[in-house]
Amino acid sequence: MFRRNAFGRFLVDDYLTEAGTPSRRRFLQGLAASGLLLTGGAVLDQRVWANPVFAAYPFGLGIASGDPSADGFVIWTKLAPLPLARNGGMAMKAVEVTYEIGAEANMRQIVQRGSALARPELGHAVHVEVSGLEPNRDYFYRFTCGGERTITGRARTFPVANAPIERAHFGVLGCQRYEDGYFTAFRHVADEHFDFIYHYGDYIYEYRMVRPNERPLPVARVMPGDPDEIYSLGDYRQRYAIYKSDPDLQLAHASAPWLVSFDDHEVDNNFAGLVSEQNVPPEIFALRRAAGFQAWYEHMPLRRASIPNGPSIHAYRRFLYGDLAQIDVLDTRQFRSDQPCGDGAHAACADALKPENTMLGEKQEAWLADGLRRSSARWNVLAQQVMVMRHDRDPDPKKTSYSMDKWDGAVAARQRLFDTLESARTANAVVLTGDIHQNWAGELKANFDDPKSRTLGVEFVATSITSGGDGADVTKAGQVVLQKNPHIGFFNNQRGYMRHTLSQGGWQADYRVLDRVTTAGAAVSTRASFVVEAGKPGMSPK
Repeated sequence: MFRRNAFGRFLVDDYLTEAGTPSRRRFLQGLAASGLLLTGGAVLDQRVWANPVFAAYPFGLGIASGDPSADGFVIWTKLAPLPLARNGGMAMKAVEVTYEIGAEANMRQIVQRGSALARPELGHAVHVEVSGLEPNRDYFYRFTCGGERTITGRARTFPVANAPIERAHFGVLGCQRYEDGYFTAFRHVADEHFDFIYHYGDYIYEYRMVRPNERPLPVARVMPGDPDEIYSLGDYRQRYAIYKSDPDLQLAHASAPWLVSFDDHEVDNNFAGLVSEQNVPPEIFALRRAAGFQAWYEHMPLRRASIPNGPSIHAYRRFLYGDLAQIDVLDTRQFRSDQPCGDGAHAACADALKPENTMLGEKQEAWLADGLRRSSARWNVLAQQVMVMRHDRDPDPKKTSYSMDKWDGAVAARQRLFDTLESARTANAVVLTGDIHQNWAGELKANFDDPKSRTLGVEFVATSITSGGDGADVTKAGQVVLQKNPHIGFFNNQRGYMRHTLSQGGWQADYRVLDRVTTAGAAVSTRASFVVEAGKPGMSPK
């Protein structure tokens, strides 16, 4: 045990060798015995809680894996013995967390072991980038800390880029407002045993809590703690803790690796770049965006490349699934133009036609175009947030109305994307979308005014997990919209998720829906299925 002087510092004589130089082993042993360990090599930069004792089970927010590659993936957890307490009930010290990677679900064949620090700077989140594994196979993982152990999660490596692959099976989901319903859909997602899951965003909602009878839509459950709208990092952390405490969501995370993106509600409704919904000065809104992005990173299975830099984060990235699919995860929030004509929906908005309008920003547009030109994959997947195809949403047959938050608010940007798809001769383009809390399926037309014009790809829009409440199979308004938009072939207003199965010969998209979300335990069924034949743009019902 090392002694301290009157100022609380360790006495040098207790860890110097006879030659007058520190003995590293003796130094570390003494610190460990004191319950205080310093890491970082020769630079003693971080206190480590060597023998933690937690007030409760520390893994109450679950585990996750994500961002798979051909030789690994990210595994994630977060120490929070008291998830809704300040700092999750954690002391402001780093804590060592150990992990194991197994070749089998019973964890009898461990292929890797290691440790990582859960640091207070990141809310005691752990992101381990595992590598050196075999491609295209299942692995299993778990964490241990303070004598406590997590459940075992399933991860999966991707196939080697351009390797011949016959099949992939994945899910698409998002928009999960807590008050609107129970997360039963996530339990069904876990049962699907997907190769991977794409989450398109709106993982949390930033609004203040809603109580029963405060709105026409039923409130299925009330957020604990009476939270207000969130602005600070602590606020965002607590909101994630509320959502991630849900056992069904935890099961879905543990079932397969996730490719995650964000939409607007991870920060602020309909934010566009540094323009907030309330038109807060940009330099002030940047502080809120920084808090939102840090909290998103802390709670998602992301690589170090996505650690935020203030109000900026690198979220768009590319995944190659053998020779079967190139998957480009896009960011349609951080670099986009402000919504024209004051946002909302408009029959005619001249500013929506401005050539400088963008959804992706110049750099991301160029990155995407280069990737599409170089792609040799059978399927080229654009995984993004808001509807690309033109969508006249006015339920009045004699009127028109287009949402300025969608690609309809940046018509020139959509045309540049379509021009790239044509000039690159992009094979089998499929756009995966969310945001709108409804199921839609349609075709990307070279000219939306001419239903007979070339079809450049298809777009599958996944409904919400809960947002919007129970919903209904069809609505009169939805039927009118289908008639007004001949390139759109399907509409449904229930909650659920999408299941996609692709092969070298074709793509099948299944719309999986629940009959209700305002009570727990609803059954799931397939409302509709569509197929796309490779080499023949367009979709048809199955």
